[in-house]
Amino acid sequence: MQANNIASAGKELYYFFWDKRIGRHWRNPFPKHAQTGFPEPHTFLTETFPMTKKSSRLALIICASLFLVLSPAHPTFALQKNIVFRGGPAGGTFQQVADAINACQESTAPSALSLRVQPSAGSLENLREVHSGQADFGLVYSSHAYLGRKGLLQDDSTAYNKVLAVASLYGVPAQLVVRKGSGINSVKDLKGKRVWVGSPGSGAFAHCELFLKHLGVWDAIIPSHIGYNEVPFAFANKQLDAFWLFTAFPNSAVTIAARTGKIKLLNLDAEARASGFYKKYPYFTARTLPAGTYRGVRHNTHSFQDPTLLVAGAEVPDEVVYRLLSSIYNKKSLCYLKEQNSVLKGMAQRSGARGIIIPMHPGAIKFWKEKGLL
Repeated sequence: MQANNIASAGKELYYFFWDKRIGRHWRNPFPKHAQTGFPEPHTFLTETFPMTKKSSRLALIICASLFLVLSPAHPTFALQKNIVFRGGPAGGTFQQVADAINACQESTAPSALSLRVQPSAGSLENLREVHSGQADFGLVYSSHAYLGRKGLLQDDSTAYNKVLAVASLYGVPAQLVVRKGSGINSVKDLKGKRVWVGSPGSGAFAHCELFLKHLGVWDAIIPSHIGYNEVPFAFANKQLDAFWLFTAFPNSAVTIAARTGKIKLLNLDAEARASGFYKKYPYFTARTLPAGTYRGVRHNTHSFQDPTLLVAGAEVPDEVVYRLLSSIYNKKSLCYLKEQNSVLKGMAQRSGARGIIIPMHPGAIKFWKEKGLL
């Protein structure tokens, strides 16, 4: 507050102080605090300081403004943090979806959160980083979230109980691609073959290991860990006999492989049923890839899927989670997301809270309850 502002309030506006040295009040029209902007305690002699309605209203406005600006508990404080959102391997579906969510909420939300989308190895790495607080949000397979919470992950007994569900985004099927005429007609035929099993640390890798171990094949294959973008070309050059994906369809790697040669997708659902895979791992469900999804594949391919969850750390403020959901699950944003990635074509508000098997973040509970979906 400047001295000229105080003077403009009217000739009758003075500040009165008790002076201990002389034992009485004295007045100063331009006290020190009016020049610095910082309030000092005063004692007003109310009998000689009649305030008009206009000056009273001005004083209330000034006090309220100072309270909102200086208060450490101001609600926008927590929302201005640079929020870390972990996606997945470069070029993969997880990273594409994370980028689309960020672009969507920036372009359609009036007050978008400041998200910092970062690539990662995938589902398992995201689970660990959200739990440790190194990331605020991440994309995680439902199975990993469920097993991780109970400390049942392969070779990892940590209980990742600080990871909470925000929404169920979409489901993707396992896809095991081989060359037509290769003689590989079942998973057991992969013994001794060179198989791309996904990037270590990714959900695709973990699911491949889980499924092939369940069928007793994991230790009999020759696993490959080349980069995701190199897979279709290595397959075309016969440096790979098969490759495994756990992603949306149609997938670009499979599409390229189908253009460079004749391919076949194995029926994974049949082997899952026959081996008791679904009974042992109930979070997996059957899924069918329609005929014609890929060039030369003229029949339906039966497989299984694992839903992809958007998760948040337990320490992420409720308001941050609520605002992110509000910026995603509205008509304009959902239309945008469906245009950006085919994996999100089935994404809808009605399915956002469906089938979640781990505890939900309080900010998400508030949002879904308001929508009548919890």
